[in-house]
Amino acid sequence: MYKAQNLALACACAALFASADSFAAGAAAAASTAPRASAPRAEVIHWWTSGGESAAVKQVAQAYRAAGGVWVDTAIAGGDQSRAVTVNRIVGGNPPTAAQFNTSKQFFDIIEQGMLNNVDDVARAQNWDKLLPEPIVSVIKVDGHYYAVPLNIHMQTWIWYSKAAFQKAGIAKEPASVPEFFAALDTLKAAGIVPLAHGGQAWQETILFSAMLANLGGKDLYLKVLRDRDPKAIASPAFRNVLLAYKRLQSYVDARSPGRNWNDATAMLISGKAGIQIMGDWAKGEFTAARQVPEQQFGCIAGLAPNAPYLMQGDVFVFPKTRNAGAVQAQKLLASVVVAPNTQLAFSKLKGSVPVRTDVDASQADACAQKGIAIMKDRSRHLGVSEVYLTPDQNGAMQDVLTAYWNTNMTVDKAQKNIAAALSE
Repeated sequence: MYKAQNLALACACAALFASADSFAAGAAAAASTAPRASAPRAEVIHWWTSGGESAAVKQVAQAYRAAGGVWVDTAIAGGDQSRAVTVNRIVGGNPPTAAQFNTSKQFFDIIEQGMLNNVDDVARAQNWDKLLPEPIVSVIKVDGHYYAVPLNIHMQTWIWYSKAAFQKAGIAKEPASVPEFFAALDTLKAAGIVPLAHGGQAWQETILFSAMLANLGGKDLYLKVLRDRDPKAIASPAFRNVLLAYKRLQSYVDARSPGRNWNDATAMLISGKAGIQIMGDWAKGEFTAARQVPEQQFGCIAGLAPNAPYLMQGDVFVFPKTRNAGAVQAQKLLASVVVAPNTQLAFSKLKGSVPVRTDVDASQADACAQKGIAIMKDRSRHLGVSEVYLTPDQNGAMQDVLTAYWNTNMTVDKAQKNIAAALSE
């Protein structure tokens, strides 16, 4: 039954995805007519709830409606909560049409249990094997099949800074190395400005750690620690220096940081109350929503060296397995809409990300996105975030150590040993 169902799906998908772009080209004509009673109805679960995120996902919804579908929005605040609802509904026999996950191993369990439809036909039509970066392919292609449609690429460790705060502190040049970065933080602190806007949540602290590992440790150490989980690398003086730099960042955050949401930290830069934030490029959506323009009110730094690793993740849609013919039709339509160039560009312009496709018109992207698109052409700088290389359990165990090290008097030696233990599982 399982193979027969996949075969039927593959045949149906082949007809639809033989040319995804041709299908998308007809969307404008479909937009002029009201949805029919039989129009494909897609309930989509996602966690895009902040101002910039909400504006971005509306672009996908509008594109789906323009293609003749009915979009049913189920927004659930918080990635963990949203994914939990998705999995519970799949297991309970009431799956959504599609659901957002990060480009990571978050959905491997439900793939292994045969709970997702694959999207091999659209992958072949778009030549994903050659088009997409290896860190992305490594998590959406499992046992030779593609199980997720990538919507965008996020870089996790962008360094954002307030032009007003830098001007007030007398910083004339954006930092271009790790020493210059810490010097800028010291200068901001001396000027009475919160140097580092941070939300004291475990996942945000992991981002700070990743930034130090990538920019200070470099590509080789990054891969030895996270991909290879090499005990010698974790115990090395180089990794010790990374952990010390990570903990040093704590001296630059304000006392109200614990529990703060990431977008509230971004708002501190928007208002000029803080100077710098290390956060994924989704933060740019908050600047955009506040009508701030890159290189005018705020700056963006992709890395603190010309060859700094570009840590990639992103967002994908997965499609729960269903026997409902109407739901399968809606899944196929949504997949075709998501990969259309116009959808990818419209979404990323508001979300702050970079389109997965390389054939979009980069001139329509803002200054920060253009930096990211340019870096994406250099495959030597491509690395995945920790969740690309680690299982959810391993990543969670490491995150627990990092947040304990950040928030307690844990020694760096103890942190090294605990990380080694966390990654050995």
